[in-house]
Amino acid sequence: MRVTEKCDVYSFGVVVMEIMMGKHPGELLSTLSSKNYLSSMEEEAQVELKEVLDQRLPPPTGQLAEAVVFTMTIALACTHAAPESRPIMRAVAQELSATTQAYLSQPFGIITMNKLRGLPK
Repeated sequence: MRVTEKCDVYSFGVVVMEIMMGKHPGELLSTLSSKNYLSSMEEEAQVELKEVLDQRLPPPTGQLAEAVVFTMTIALACTHAAPESRPIMRAVAQELSATTQAYLSQPFGIITMNKLRGLPK
């Protein structure tokens, strides 16, 4: 393994996910980078974002729900198993600095992890 700027991006994604989940995302990250990727993706498709978030907090609504989806989407991109597929930190910073966030295309309660990764259900 070579140390590159993509390692920093990965670490950033892990920290963001840890904050959002209220615990280290080790199991989720293992699923995402599993050698048996397709079966992991099928299992992951069933996992809703609301199940992954810190259960000690009430589910977000409105603009907060949009911000949570936006933030987790960035974190997932940063922790992509293939380093070359991860964004550069400058792009992440620009995304986070942008004043507009995407409108939720479906209710927060049914958004799956695959949806956040831009993959089909």
